[in-house]
Amino acid sequence: MSLVPPPFDRELAAALERYGDALSPGFSPADLDAVRQQGAAVAALGLPLDGAFETEDRTVPGPAGAPDVSLLVCRPTAAPAPLPVIYHVHGGGLVAGTNRAGVTEPLAWARELGAVVVSVEYRLAPEHPHPAPVEDAYAGLLWTARHAREIGGDPDRIVVAGASAGGGLTAALALLTRDRRGPRPLGQLLMCPMLDDRNDTVSSRQMAGVGVWDRTANETAWTALLGDRRGGPGVSPYAAPARATDLAGLPPAFLDVGSAETFRDEVVAYASRIWQAGGVAELHVWPGGCHGFDALVPEATLSRTARAARVEWLRRLLAG
Repeated sequence: MSLVPPPFDRELAAALERYGDALSPGFSPADLDAVRQQGAAVAALGLPLDGAFETEDRTVPGPAGAPDVSLLVCRPTAAPAPLPVIYHVHGGGLVAGTNRAGVTEPLAWARELGAVVVSVEYRLAPEHPHPAPVEDAYAGLLWTARHAREIGGDPDRIVVAGASAGGGLTAALALLTRDRRGPRPLGQLLMCPMLDDRNDTVSSRQMAGVGVWDRTANETAWTALLGDRRGGPGVSPYAAPARATDLAGLPPAFLDVGSAETFRDEVVAYASRIWQAGGVAELHVWPGGCHGFDALVPEATLSRTARAARVEWLRRLLAG
């Protein structure tokens, strides 16, 4: 019996139709160069700073025996230090992107709330499989916590955040720093996070060949990170956070996902397991949302609502 996908939000459906074949839900290894070139072109457009931030590229020590890590540091020009720090992990399916990718929204949060943004550039799969990406993200977090005051930040108010693959790496980072007794983030903001290498939920099957980022793309990305270990036993939770057996002791989480996207069920399950472990999580399932809908169609009512919910969660978190 075939699975019927949930309908897209009306405004999103119209946008997806306009994009047509230019927005394919699938992604194969043969597409890797094109995906990276597209990401580089977006990064080259620059950041919407408007004089509100001073920016600096920092090169900081990477994991033991590995290359240094590049951080983009954006400090508000007007707000007095010390400020909260938003530590951002970019998306790109684990195989593409830079520390400029997806940083526009964290900068919008920082502009509204008064915060420093630090965005980390990590090594990409398949050239650098697990644990390279998460270890780079952890090395950048260590530096950020230790040097927070130097960049105008408060080491006790660091929020880790990411979308898609960056959301999965952010969840993995929260697990890793908990287990290593490293810096404790004040919260974790996981936007449509990529959490489960097994790729076998109802939503992953419902959305096959539909929308944005289907299960074929998902399999390609997870295989790039894990090789033939993908979907098998013994996959580390620091690679695929859905594999974690213990979700206790994590910082408060905000998770959101569209009802019409591959990651829906794994995100809902992850939030439920945080609650079951006695933790704090706020979950939003945006009706009719496709993967990355708020970046794809920023003017849509659903997109504006989703972005506002993230800002309000951050506001409450930082006020506490």
